[in-house]
Amino acid sequence: MSAAIILVYRIAIHGIFNVTDMSHLEYTGRKSPNQGAITLSTAFISHPDCHDHDTGEGHPENAQRLSAIEDRLLSSRISDIVRYLDAPEVTREQLLRAHTAEYLDMIDEVMPRQGYARLDPDTVISPATLQAAKRAAGSVVLAVEEVISGGVRNAFCSVRPPGHHAESDRALGFCIYSNLAIGVKHALEEHGLKKVAVVDFDVHQANGTEDILIGDDRVLYCSIFQHPFFPYTPLPENNERVISIPLEASAASAEFRAAVTDHWLPALEQFQPEMLFISAGFDAHRDDEMSYVNLTDADFRWVSEELTRVADTFASGRIVSSLEGGYEVNSLARCVESHMRVLMGL
Repeated sequence: MSAAIILVYRIAIHGIFNVTDMSHLEYTGRKSPNQGAITLSTAFISHPDCHDHDTGEGHPENAQRLSAIEDRLLSSRISDIVRYLDAPEVTREQLLRAHTAEYLDMIDEVMPRQGYARLDPDTVISPATLQAAKRAAGSVVLAVEEVISGGVRNAFCSVRPPGHHAESDRALGFCIYSNLAIGVKHALEEHGLKKVAVVDFDVHQANGTEDILIGDDRVLYCSIFQHPFFPYTPLPENNERVISIPLEASAASAEFRAAVTDHWLPALEQFQPEMLFISAGFDAHRDDEMSYVNLTDADFRWVSEELTRVADTFASGRIVSSLEGGYEVNSLARCVESHMRVLMGL
């Protein structure tokens, strides 16, 4: 069953609106330059397999996260004006751009046929996990293809398991494959892009993204995260390609916005990326108990607007955004809606 069919089913069971009558919906998004017809400029990429990754009762990284996002997009009526795409499975060739062959073989071998196993104390796997992980990584590759081809202007990947803690040879922190880094490598190697920017506003340091991408001069890496905090890995050394800004646990809107304004934006504007990748983690929200940073819905909309402005200026609007953290499902769903609205020009 496709993601689009599941969403129509959710519409029906929730009774949100009559799916045969969309005349009351209003859309102020982008239009085709050659026609008056509205074009769906933003892709929403997911797959039912991502719901099937079972982490066990009480685990914060669970399928309710995706369900909350989907329900929010339905209730806000955004669901009718995005292009829904099913995430494909990532290929081994695409995985090998970010991970070692030995690590990939190990992941294939340890997946349980029943019950649960653990790759680390936090990363629970079950029989459907491998398929979900392949879809999660494949979603970002598909997003790159759609955006570069001009099929859409930008894309959001609503997938799990997340990816930014997975290193080239190690799973960590709920993450198995480094989803965003795999997409970045695809853009660089398959399409020959020369300058891409990666920005990560998840509250946890993206050790996996750092491990795989730092040192590639074609990539500008910008991150903001609580420190000291999980995963307790060494801080990268800042330079013209690495803008890593740790925040204290008490940080809130003022500190976050200052870090973006004073550090991220000047670096992005100087770099002038051809494409922008976003690790979209929403666990720095004040309602999320996974951290002590106190951001609000408005902060996530603001940073989305700032990044979209950069992409519009230098990258023809090309953005690929992929879900990372965010574990309080109400704030997560609201912030994803807000993020999507900015991508869609609403």
